[in-house]
Amino acid sequence: MLNVTNGKVSVSDLVAYCMRAMLKAGMREEDAQTTADVLVTSDTWGVYTHGTKQLRPLLIHMRDGGLDPLANPQIISEGSSWAHVDGHYAMPPVSAVMAMRTAINKAHQSGIGFSGVYHSSHFGAAGYYAMLAAQSDMIGLAMTNVDPFMTVPGAKGRVLGTNPITYAIPTGKARPVFLDMATSTVAASKVFAAETLGKPIPETWIVDRDGKPSTDPSELLKGGAMQPMAGYKGYGIALLIEILAGVLTGAAFTTDVKTWIIDTDARINQGHAFIVLDPQIMMPIDDFKARMDELVRRIHETPTAPGAQRIYMPGEMEWERRDDALKTGIPLPEDVLLYLRDMGDDWDL
Repeated sequence: MLNVTNGKVSVSDLVAYCMRAMLKAGMREEDAQTTADVLVTSDTWGVYTHGTKQLRPLLIHMRDGGLDPLANPQIISEGSSWAHVDGHYAMPPVSAVMAMRTAINKAHQSGIGFSGVYHSSHFGAAGYYAMLAAQSDMIGLAMTNVDPFMTVPGAKGRVLGTNPITYAIPTGKARPVFLDMATSTVAASKVFAAETLGKPIPETWIVDRDGKPSTDPSELLKGGAMQPMAGYKGYGIALLIEILAGVLTGAAFTTDVKTWIIDTDARINQGHAFIVLDPQIMMPIDDFKARMDELVRRIHETPTAPGAQRIYMPGEMEWERRDDALKTGIPLPEDVLLYLRDMGDDWDL
């Protein structure tokens, strides 16, 4: 059973609960630990749609043959600043962590590193992987092309995934700056969460099968589609991610990427891309961090608009949520708790 006290779950209890499920599913302890850290960290940031809520469907995906619990991601080819990684359908966070660490090592050598993954599936929140670079005093970007759930301007139906992109940048005294976003108006998981809870959604989130805006989240799985953020701008960024994570890596792209939650027994062949820049190729790292701190200071000291209490840097809200979660526990939403309890029933936890 998952211990919930005053509506919160301790980080250590949540990690242990998730690891028990993964070990029962046949994963190695090291891989289970990596996956638990990725997903629980996302929950501490308050990114509940891409945290431990994703573990039950991932384990169903694994149980049905879409993932291999004992697979090891492998570098197939590489150069001084790049690597091509076959995920071999391992648990996706395992492949993603390995690939990002590879890109970091390449950047140490060459100033810049690129690592592309194919034969993978849903890797959770992209922000975790970019933060691995920032923790190594480097600039990190992470992205993935997901199953096509998003329309584009002028089209009817689904064309691209809600392809997320994230960056993380080290600082000196300030916390690392990072942004993790989908290229749709919101992440598709938020639509699914609203459907689970029986709540309507804003009409800017999805369109129905006829291309008309809808407030009914169930329309998404009836032939509807997500809307891109900012119209052509979101479309353009999503297309770039499709190229870097799908076309360039050798992974599936656009309509060839299957919906892993529905096609649980299918090998999805989703792609991931990781880019790392070492600021030290241009200036001493302490100088870069000092300049970043000055940038943060200037933005923080910008006069606030009427009614606003403060100005946040990207990632600042997430760091404050994490600080509180580590001290007092994670206030998991009810839909996440439902998924975790169902996972407990699946694996007799």
